[in-house]
This record gives sequence, structure tokens and C-alpha cells, in this order.
Amino acid sequence: MAATWIRAIWILSVIVLVIGSVLVSSRIANAPVEPVPQTAPATFMFEIRDTEAERKQGLSGRTDVPSNYGMLFVFPEKTVPGFWMKDMHVSIDMIWLSDDGTILGIEDSVSPSTYPRTFVPPEPVRYVLETRAGEARAQGWTVGATVDLPD
Repeated sequence: MAATWIRAIWILSVIVLVIGSVLVSSRIANAPVEPVPQTAPATFMFEIRDTEAERKQGLSGRTDVPSNYGMLFVFPEKTVPGFWMKDMHVSIDMIWLSDDGTILGIEDSVSPSTYPRTFVPPEPVRYVLETRAGEARAQGWTVGATVDLPD
């Protein structure tokens, strides 16, 4: 009779262990999945150049232009400005913009070796954005697209 009790207790223990394992694995399988943090796209930073002296200096002399950054040349009215690569140490993109930020033209990866050549927009512009070489492509900007200009 003792052997029967021992066998019954042993079988009951095995059943409890199996049921416990099933419940735990079920709870793990149904546990909420923690979302993986997503890296937000970097905010594009503008450095404003709105005086004659500031526009004349531009990016001249800089040895690096960071990603997601641009120097925005602001003109008081539409004009056809000429830009060149005097005293530049890095290649840049020149992006010609209308009053509302519509891209009218892009000079891609302009090299310092192009100096003294002058680059002009395809039509009068209100803004010119200079960025690191390839930034227009990286941002997905093409002629006709709109750049969100700072207020």
C-alpha cells in the first residue's frame, strides 16, 4: 500500500511539473514584446547668412561640413547670385531655392578645384543652401521638391 501511495505522489508530482511548465512557457509566449527603440531622423540644422558680409564669407575656410547641416544664404529679394569655391577646403552641394523652399536647381559635389568658376542658379532665387557634398542626395532632395526652411 505504501508503494501505491509513493507511485501516486510521484505521478501527481510529474503532472504538476508538466502543467507548471506549460503555464510558464505559455505566459512567456504571450508576454508583451518590448518595442525596439527607433533612432529618429536627425533634425536638419540651418546656419543663416543674411548680411552681405556673412554671405561673402560663407563656408570658406572650413575643413568639415557636418551631415544634416546647411548654410542658408538669405537674400532680401529674388536675385541671380554667383557662388564660387574661393578658399574652400571641401566639396559641397549648392541648392538653389525659391521663396517657398522649392528646389530650382542643384549643383552636386562642387569641388574646390572648380575655383574660379562661378555657379549661378537657373533662375532668380531667394535662398541658396550650401551643404556637404552628397547631402542633397542623402536627404532625397531633387529639383521640384521642397526644403522645409526655418522660420
